[in-house]
Amino acid sequence: MPAMEEKINLPLEYLADKCDIVNPQNPKESIDRITGLSAEFPSEYLVLIYNYFFEISNSYEILIFLLNKIDKYKDKSSRPILIDSLIMKDKLSQRIKDTDHLTRIRVNITKALANTKDSQAVYPLLYCLNSKDENYKVKLSCAEALGKIGDKYAVLPLMNIVEDETESSVYVKESAVSALGMIGDEKAVDSLVSILESKKGFLDKFTFLKERALEALNKLNYKKEERIFNALTKSLRDESPQVRINAIEVLMNSEDERAVDLIKGMLSDISRDVVQNAVIALYNILGDNILSEIINDESLPEKARDEALKLQDDLKEDMLDEEVQNNDE
Repeated sequence: MPAMEEKINLPLEYLADKCDIVNPQNPKESIDRITGLSAEFPSEYLVLIYNYFFEISNSYEILIFLLNKIDKYKDKSSRPILIDSLIMKDKLSQRIKDTDHLTRIRVNITKALANTKDSQAVYPLLYCLNSKDENYKVKLSCAEALGKIGDKYAVLPLMNIVEDETESSVYVKESAVSALGMIGDEKAVDSLVSILESKKGFLDKFTFLKERALEALNKLNYKKEERIFNALTKSLRDESPQVRINAIEVLMNSEDERAVDLIKGMLSDISRDVVQNAVIALYNILGDNILSEIINDESLPEKARDEALKLQDDLKEDMLDEEVQNNDE
């Protein structure tokens, strides 16, 4: 990065006028001129130019273009500008009047901040996420950004969102749950299990929330705990096939010796997708022998035996393909 005196000597105002940045007559032409600057300046100067242009332009098209460029470089000099534009929504709205455009710019800012993996972005992202009057799309993208950054400072605030009964958006809760799974801190387990234990009705949105909770638990590599085991057992009886599938996957990876019997019970599930996933899970835990056992067990539903036979045939075909490939080599 250039020294401070070199930064000051950059002809930023001249370049802004040359590219018609502030209130462009033709944003496409301005973008072409910005693109042409890459032939005149090295990358360390281009970042400074993009930062300056981003602070002064009133054009939605140019701001989106500049965000893509800033995201590409991921330079720390851009962070204060991005954070200011994210937090100071009213200030940015004076430049961008269209509310949909304003939202999209701020969503793209959160994505750029996430890609920096910079922990200093955590607090401003949490600030927007916890704001009751914030646009829900921005809140969703803030939660996702926190998950990508992976800073464990965000775990407790994310848990608070998951447990907050006044948070009206289930989608925001879903994003917070997904972020907890991405961060991978075991402190989040209680909040995730609480979702599975909830006595709320089986609304579609709530079902999706349980799916995300199970996915997050799977990433956390749950250990053998009675409360978690009971919650997973309950999830196997959920009305949503996807919730049941996700619960099977968590049990498969749990190393809990009780998991096998629970998963075997899912071979009689009404959903063929659930049965298929149960067969695959049992194969992953127990190996080839369980497939023959399922195929020969006439007490099991036909679809369970069919899925086991199909998997067995697929495995044999894979082995033959591998043998042919090895012989060719």
